[in-house]
Amino acid sequence: MRYPNLISWMVCGLLLGAAISGRGAAVAGKAPRLDHTGGATRLMVEGQPWIILGGELHNSSSSSLDYLRPIWPRLKSLNLNTVIASLSWELVEPEEGRYDFTLLDGIVEAARRHELKLVLIWFGTWKNTDGSYAPGWVKTNLVRFPRCQHRPGVNTTQFSAFAEATLAADARAFAAVMRRLREVDGQTHTVLMMQVENEAGVMPVSRDRSELAEEAHRKPVPEELMNYLKAHKASLIPELRAVWASSNYRESGTWSEVFGDTPAGDEVFQAWHIARFIGRVAEAGKAEYPLPMYANAWLVQQRGQEPGKYPSGGPVAKVMDVWRAAAPAIDFIAPDIYLEDFKNICAEYTQSGNPLFIPEASRDERAGLRAYYAIGHHHALGFAPFGIDSLPATNVLGEHYGVLQQLAPVLANHLGQKTLRGFLQYRDERRLELDLGDYRAEIEYRSEDPGRLGGGLLIATAPDTFLITGVNYTIRFAMPREKSGQVAWLTIDEGVFRHGQWVPGRRLNGDEAGYRLNLGPRPRILLARVYAFPEK
Repeated sequence: MRYPNLISWMVCGLLLGAAISGRGAAVAGKAPRLDHTGGATRLMVEGQPWIILGGELHNSSSSSLDYLRPIWPRLKSLNLNTVIASLSWELVEPEEGRYDFTLLDGIVEAARRHELKLVLIWFGTWKNTDGSYAPGWVKTNLVRFPRCQHRPGVNTTQFSAFAEATLAADARAFAAVMRRLREVDGQTHTVLMMQVENEAGVMPVSRDRSELAEEAHRKPVPEELMNYLKAHKASLIPELRAVWASSNYRESGTWSEVFGDTPAGDEVFQAWHIARFIGRVAEAGKAEYPLPMYANAWLVQQRGQEPGKYPSGGPVAKVMDVWRAAAPAIDFIAPDIYLEDFKNICAEYTQSGNPLFIPEASRDERAGLRAYYAIGHHHALGFAPFGIDSLPATNVLGEHYGVLQQLAPVLANHLGQKTLRGFLQYRDERRLELDLGDYRAEIEYRSEDPGRLGGGLLIATAPDTFLITGVNYTIRFAMPREKSGQVAWLTIDEGVFRHGQWVPGRRLNGDEAGYRLNLGPRPRILLARVYAFPEK
């Protein structure tokens, strides 16, 4: 097992730390990209891995530069390194063919001035299934830009994924945005990624029932999808495989013949066409400036919930294979997590090699713990609570992000390796064991306040040396179960990373370094070494 140790890491710590924390000077070079080498997908910025310690602004915050002006310093004080901000079609193209990039230019400039990176959301045809961010000239022309219909002949405010004119107009506008972004940011790389549309899908029915949609539903399933399913039959996500199995894995035919006339079959049909639409918008944008691009998902809210109760056709985990086949320009699918079952949702969205990125999450006091878990356990690209501009500068998230920002260069060196582990208490869970380095970490969750959960992450910088952080747990190290012997603390140092270098503080011993090391309610960083000795 490879251990990037603390000394070798510190040699390049200054440069790498500045790059990941957002303090580094911009350097001309290749656009941000995803790197799939090794055991993890990493976001590479200026040639270095970047872990997004983010927050998403409220939807309307970025519609006014004046409104944002006092918010930027508060975001900086929360120790974010990346802000997720929306960019709406209606403000970019208020009249067809006339583009206004005032907001885009201003947001990029302000983020750069405050030494923050950006992820931008394109609010185009879909925002939470609806078309509210489309320009007025699109909304008011139902002949040219037809609507999704839940019942034949009855229009809604949702746009139809089957309308070529809507796709063409959306793709042109998005391409113009990416062209402008290349002009103003192609050398400085303030913007790292693009979210294409937002929580797309159809509600409250399982599929579009407009004339265009019905015509498409009567046609054969496209060869591209059937070829993908056949090629990946053994590794398909189980829910999709089960839908296809209902026809005994039929390899051609209409949508009904292959997937059945059920809500689940409707979802596959709708997913293909929404993904094709969004994929083509992404393709148009990447042709101008090839940043990484993703689609985000409004989640299935409970087991067994039927499509339409959540956005049918959106990029939920069970149809990720359909999205991969239909939209290769979309690099990954990202879950918006507001549900309690955080661990299982993360696991769902790491199936089949999908890298984890959480662009929206609850902004409660557990957000920092969830960031530890997503980054430490799943080696996520990043984490971002929603409505970050509602948090005061004193929120505890800032303390957790402060720790993670210090650790970011070390974390980057351990992504994709078994030397990085994250953990998060779930409900009444009390203890956990993790194999790490040459030892076994025994974790017991403990809080002075029974309502507060525990969590954190561990990094083995050497077989016997560990960086430890998090809150509300105790930890000790023991021998692996197949080996005999006792383990004790050799040294425990409290400290910080400053400008990429470890600065030790107190050497903990005596009452502060008992049999079990206590991580209390405030996050801190500890560097501990252990040693083994025979029982007899």
